[in-house]
Amino acid sequence: MRIKVCGMTLPEQVNALDDMGVDFAGFIFYPKSPRYMAQKISPQKMRQIRGRIAKVGVFVNAPYEELMRTVEDYRLDMVQLHGDESAFFCEKVANYVTVIKAFRLSDNDPIEWITRPYHDSTDMFMFDTMGAGYGGTGKKFDWTVLREAQLDKLFFLSGGIEPGDEDTLRDFAAEEAGKRLFSVDINSRFEVSAGVKDMTRVAEFVQKLKEK
Repeated sequence: MRIKVCGMTLPEQVNALDDMGVDFAGFIFYPKSPRYMAQKISPQKMRQIRGRIAKVGVFVNAPYEELMRTVEDYRLDMVQLHGDESAFFCEKVANYVTVIKAFRLSDNDPIEWITRPYHDSTDMFMFDTMGAGYGGTGKKFDWTVLREAQLDKLFFLSGGIEPGDEDTLRDFAAEEAGKRLFSVDINSRFEVSAGVKDMTRVAEFVQKLKEK
């Protein structure tokens, strides 16, 4: 199972993730986030990050020109759009870089209706928990709501994933609803402070989740 670790602010920790076999590192380019990284990792330092780990930039309602300039400066492999971006905006960005569109869901939200306009304009979806603001909330996402949705798009699963969820995630991936699960996304439940990961907890989670 693929794993994305989001909210990274330290290049040395990103290199350690690559050594563990983590597939994606998320970098938040939203100034209101406590994990805003643009003032912590320069484009030059980002380019020095080694390994095969894919770099994902997380944006919230960023202007198109600013977003594309950031993609170029930081050599991002993918972008995650976590705001109120339109399907047209997503498609415009997707002409140049892989796009993950995040959806913040509440109980009983009509998932198919919400995601349908974005089906052809994005590469993958992400499902997270609805909160008062933008970005991750750290609250547990009820994965069972996806069982009733007819989705034929690859998706990332986020929302309060924490140590101890490994077996539940593997069980979900084996269900019909989990057949399109592309990657899990972890963040705040694996931190010692905002943007600084507890690498021991991350390593244990990665090892357990990737066990056959």
